[in-house]
Amino acid sequence: MNESFPRFKTGRSRALSACRAGLVALLVALPLVGIAPLAHAERADKDKPLNIEADNMTYDDLKQVNIFTGHVVATKGTIVIKADRVEVTQDPQGYQYATGTSSGGSLSYFRQKREGLDEYVEGTAIRIDYDGKQDLTTLTTNATVNRLQGLSTVMDTVHGSVITYDGQNDFYTAKAGKDVAGPGNPTGRVRAMLSPRNGGAAPLSGASATLVPSTTIQGAPAQ
Repeated sequence: MNESFPRFKTGRSRALSACRAGLVALLVALPLVGIAPLAHAERADKDKPLNIEADNMTYDDLKQVNIFTGHVVATKGTIVIKADRVEVTQDPQGYQYATGTSSGGSLSYFRQKREGLDEYVEGTAIRIDYDGKQDLTTLTTNATVNRLQGLSTVMDTVHGSVITYDGQNDFYTAKAGKDVAGPGNPTGRVRAMLSPRNGGAAPLSGASATLVPSTTIQGAPAQ
């Protein structure tokens, strides 16, 4: 087994350590959190058709926008967006863009599967913008994003004013804001709960041991 031994720090080493410590402290103090999981969102989602269900639909030919209202559910591959109102546009290259907004007490909802894993990224916010060209989702105002194992077990949670999820690189950032201020958090700082990536115990392997009756009895002889 290799062992590492402590080294005495020279003046240059102490300076580099102090510089690194200062950089870490600066990054922790910033009101912007970036978290990069290991897998990517489903690659095929960008090429799937956008399907929408709603109570009402109008089409604005001048602005080239479809407007859906009333219990709107939009799906595109593994992507799901639920909102009170969803506006959909499409650029000349065929990329689709959707903006979901909520009114009243409900929040807009977003979910997308991570590629090759039984994991999902889901989030809620007042407004959700999906950019089909960049596979970029922005959740604005009272935003929360969870990383789920399966569809129910929460592994990570991030809460902030604005959270951006980059599906191409599976990277998301969170910004602080007054809309998430409250008791114990008067300035509206970003809050996060991150589970350790230890993977749990390794599965058992190898053949089962063969049980053999003992021919002797250990201990004091019987009287």
